[in-house]
Amino acid sequence: MQFTVLTYNTLFAGRDGAKDERAQAQIDLINQVRPDVFLMQEAKGFDANGSAWLYATEERIGMRGFLAVAPRTGQNVAIFIREPLRPLTFEADGAHFHHATATLKVAVPGGNEPITFISAHLCPNGPEVRRREAAYLAVQAAPDRLTLVTGDFNSASPHDPEPEGFDTLPAHHRARYLADDLHGVDRSVLAHLEAAGWVDLGHQLDPAKVATVPTAGFTGTEFATMRCDYLLASASLAQAARHYEVLRTPATDAASDHYPILARFELPQ
Repeated sequence: MQFTVLTYNTLFAGRDGAKDERAQAQIDLINQVRPDVFLMQEAKGFDANGSAWLYATEERIGMRGFLAVAPRTGQNVAIFIREPLRPLTFEADGAHFHHATATLKVAVPGGNEPITFISAHLCPNGPEVRRREAAYLAVQAAPDRLTLVTGDFNSASPHDPEPEGFDTLPAHHRARYLADDLHGVDRSVLAHLEAAGWVDLGHQLDPAKVATVPTAGFTGTEFATMRCDYLLASASLAQAARHYEVLRTPATDAASDHYPILARFELPQ
């Protein structure tokens, strides 16, 4: 069976006050690429008014949504799935993470075992906190299980060069990414996750290591040019990965400060 996965930090769910032009652009993208699984970060406001935005998004993209509320920051995370994928279990963790994680186990038609998807958004404030958060993800990297964790890790990869523009960031923004030696960018979060067995699909499938932040419409903010968003697969699921692409288009240039990532998998029957 083939299935596609889209992960996207939408920057406040694509809304700027009462304006929703960015949200509409994001919905248009989802309907264009039609992923089987959509993992969303910054689903801000999706829990308000009886989860009205969550249900409206379900209707607009034709997918079923599962929301993990971030009780301290409001930057919720969510996972949407398309039939014939069928939900088995769902867990939300807003206790061990600065924002939250959403974990959804699904049954795949014709598949021998379920797949677990995790939408994560790690703390923006410093690598010390992110390493603690990563410890809760590390233990889920069992190599014989089909698991995928995606999202905004606010971290650089040990496989990538120094982010362009890192030295010129304002000090209070640079501090969010500094290594323990207070000079270069920290790479320990991704290194710890890979040491636990997670496979970085961007490193595996994209020789160019295309950056996911900042987008063309949001330069001069808190980001250096780097990979900040990742798809990390268990060893078994990584073997089924066939395609990985950072979606850089005129629409995604302006729809968020992060670019979305699309991946395709092919599981043996």
